[in-house]
Amino acid sequence: MIRSELIQIIADENPHLFQRDVERIVNTIFDEITTAMANGDRVELRGFGAFSVKKRDARIGRNPRTGDSVSVDAKAVPFFKTGKLLRDRLNGKA
Repeated sequence: MIRSELIQIIADENPHLFQRDVERIVNTIFDEITTAMANGDRVELRGFGAFSVKKRDARIGRNPRTGDSVSVDAKAVPFFKTGKLLRDRLNGKA
């Protein structure tokens, strides 16, 4: 599912809302999650999962094409851990 499909589904299920308002709501939610993660915060959506940031240390890697050693800088990467309700639903338990 892509963002525009999500907006359309929410707009269809809530005919009292204008599509532009639904789009603004969805964009605001995604922007707030992104901003919180950029600040290093954890975002938890009960029953769905938790978004967090994991830090990867700097290391020495290898260029697969040449085999040369390459310095890889430290970086932060997004991490998502599913919630119990989502995990149970995916596994057919709910």
